[in-house]
Amino acid sequence: MTESLSLRITEVFTSLQGEALTSGLPTTFIRLTGCPLRCVYCDSEYAFQGGEHHSIAGLVAQVADAGVPRVCVTGGEPLAQPNCWFLLTALCDAGFEVSLETSGAMDITDVDSRVSVVLDVKTPGSGESSKNLVSNLTRVQSKDQIKVVVTSADDFRWFELFCDEHPEVVHAGAIWISPSYGEMDLKILADLIVQSRHPFRMQLQLHKQIWGEESGR
Repeated sequence: MTESLSLRITEVFTSLQGEALTSGLPTTFIRLTGCPLRCVYCDSEYAFQGGEHHSIAGLVAQVADAGVPRVCVTGGEPLAQPNCWFLLTALCDAGFEVSLETSGAMDITDVDSRVSVVLDVKTPGSGESSKNLVSNLTRVQSKDQIKVVVTSADDFRWFELFCDEHPEVVHAGAIWISPSYGEMDLKILADLIVQSRHPFRMQLQLHKQIWGEESGR
């Protein structure tokens, strides 16, 4: 029984979604522990280690108790735990609107088709651009989204070239460009997006505008 399978969890909390198409909507977050990447701007380093084991059935019940229809599975890197695939399916089966935030370094082939995947593309400024699994881009659909954090104008231009080399990115429902928090000048990024020929959308992390870098938000 998959419901008895467990995952290592750093935290479960309900807050406002701060990113992507459902930004501003109440959402329950399940943050899985562990990540094989070490992005220089990571804001969830506390999820690299530790955590507690929770059964899939217990997690589904906890989400149900929160009373909101949306759930976001995040990390760390959720797909680094093999049982994450079963959790995603269990949440979908329970009737929740499920999104997955993933680094782009793990294969998304087996993610339940009902899940909205928010797929990162790592720029050179992250220190982890070599980890991008570009084959994932061929699996992105209109229900999915691509997210890119840029640390500089050079990062932005790198991603423009990346899109030229991988035109399949346009299959995503949205392509979000986020400034590295406290590092990338917002006006410069806004001007770059206005001037770009690509269909990029600027994204500010709503939760950080409200609560800063407080965990569990």
